[in-house]
Amino acid sequence: MKTVIKSKILILAIGSIFLELLSYNKVYALTLNTENKTSVQRQQEVDKHKHDNEQEHKHSENKHDDDLTHQNNPLNNLKKDETEDEHEEGITLNPQKLSLATIKVDSINPEYHFSTVYAPGEIKANGYSSYVVSPRTESVIISRHATLGEHVEIGQTLVTLFSETVAQAQADYLIASTEWQRIRTLGSKTVSESRLLQAQTTYNATYSKLIALGLTEKSIARISNKDINTFGQYSFIAPREGVVLQDDFIQGQRVAAGDTIMMIADEEQLWVEAKVSPNKNLQVSIDSEAYVTFEGQAYNAKVIQEAHTIDPITRTRIIRLAVNNEDDKLHSGMFVKVNFKFATQDKVMAVPEDALIRSADGDWTVFVEGHPGEFKATEIKLGRALGNLREIIGLDSGTRIVTKGAFFVASEIAKSGFDPHNH
Repeated sequence: MKTVIKSKILILAIGSIFLELLSYNKVYALTLNTENKTSVQRQQEVDKHKHDNEQEHKHSENKHDDDLTHQNNPLNNLKKDETEDEHEEGITLNPQKLSLATIKVDSINPEYHFSTVYAPGEIKANGYSSYVVSPRTESVIISRHATLGEHVEIGQTLVTLFSETVAQAQADYLIASTEWQRIRTLGSKTVSESRLLQAQTTYNATYSKLIALGLTEKSIARISNKDINTFGQYSFIAPREGVVLQDDFIQGQRVAAGDTIMMIADEEQLWVEAKVSPNKNLQVSIDSEAYVTFEGQAYNAKVIQEAHTIDPITRTRIIRLAVNNEDDKLHSGMFVKVNFKFATQDKVMAVPEDALIRSADGDWTVFVEGHPGEFKATEIKLGRALGNLREIIGLDSGTRIVTKGAFFVASEIAKSGFDPHNH
């Protein structure tokens, strides 16, 4: 019995030892497997690190070569020199680009300016320096000697006419002139005082009639029996220098006394008739300043007259101005823009309209120069229109801003990739 018990105990001990050995083998195998996997992972990491180093080295060499190529390329160097320095709130333009873009920078200070009131106007001939050629009796036009638009000199023949009335007056003058010369030669000892006075009076009357009909002293002096075939013919000559503005007639046409056949005007100074709405409270006085614009060119003018009635056709007030036509570009009948000028009561800051740029959110801005060539968009408020200028509010006196080329500065800032208006 004891032997059997011992045998069972021995069997249990041997089984326990076997189980321990089996468990130890599994743990050892697992440990060995883990160590192998770790070794493999370490080897892979080493290989990957080596590969990355090789790629980075190659990339560094390529980048170095590219940098050398870029530096050695003169075109790239030129482009680098011309590139503007960009800032968070503006841009700096080099002197070369400032010159090419004709950018102008000025200091703005408070000054007295002129506000303007617009009115449409029409160029008229100066009535004080114009002359109308008109027959003083019914006549027939024989020939013209000047054409429309021609500049004529004083004493130049304009047109020749024929009139039965003039022919009779010339004949009467010739008879009276001959009789007066005969009586005057005889003297008071042979002819009575009354006869002498009668002859002289008749001569003076016939002479004055020819003058009234438009004949000149020279043409009257040429009247004689030898020239009897030209009786009835007379010519108008230019009484002053000017331009022929009207010649609405045809040779051979019969015209009545008082008809305008030609008009001559001096266009060095013209009239402008501005048509102002009667509802507009526009107070102007003689010699008030204004300027007239035509096709973008401005001419200084001044008020010379103001009508106190309303035009029955246009229902407007007529204000007449005088304008000097120095370059001879203004002519009668042209329509122009009239701007009456009124001085501001206080000094204000104003800039050209071209200096104003509207931002993305609708605000008005100007480009302020902080340092030479460095510009920054600054918001301002607009005031009154002052002719070609605009009043601005929000800047200090003496601020330097771009007055010409603002659009170019805005486009350069936009190209640099940020908002030129700081929004």
